[in-house]
Amino acid sequence: MPEKSVEKATRLEIRLAGSGGQGIIMAAIVLAEAAGVHEGKQVSQTQSYGPEARGGTCKAEVVISDVAIDYPKVSRPDFLLAMNQASVNTYFGDLKPTGLLIVDSTLVSKVPTAKTVSIPFTQIARDEFGTDLVANMVALGALGFLSKDVSRESLEEAVISRVPPGTEEINLKALRAGVKAAESYDLKKLPQTVAEEEE
Repeated sequence: MPEKSVEKATRLEIRLAGSGGQGIIMAAIVLAEAAGVHEGKQVSQTQSYGPEARGGTCKAEVVISDVAIDYPKVSRPDFLLAMNQASVNTYFGDLKPTGLLIVDSTLVSKVPTAKTVSIPFTQIARDEFGTDLVANMVALGALGFLSKDVSRESLEEAVISRVPPGTEEINLKALRAGVKAAESYDLKKLPQTVAEEEE
């Protein structure tokens, strides 16, 4: 009898970072719920804040796996979503060599690698919805689309169950705007590694 091929277990590490008040934690919670509750994957979600609540640093991490997660924290992210320049500067060095940097180009002016997807999440939120408050959902839509690990339907279900009552529609529209913005990127045209560019 031929030996069955055993597929290698997948572990996807995602770090979301920005400043307090940008909705980083909410975006991570929605992502974790979409993967865990709506898609039945194993998920770990952790978070940390800087000493200040608003304006201070904020980091949230999500590990998604098809088997039990032995270590719940992110050490080498496959995806780093950086919502401000300080997050790029602080966390880029942890990114896997084959990872992808995704930045809010409204607030990030300098990226250390050509393997970057730059989308103006905050500007899209301002222009389309009249508020910065949904920039996190615009970013989450793009992240979900680019990672291809969680379906848009699962993300939408998680948004509906997690955002404050009465804000479901604007958050769903923001999520879809992020997906739309990310659709124009062909990841195959980006470099294969995130080696820092020569100055």
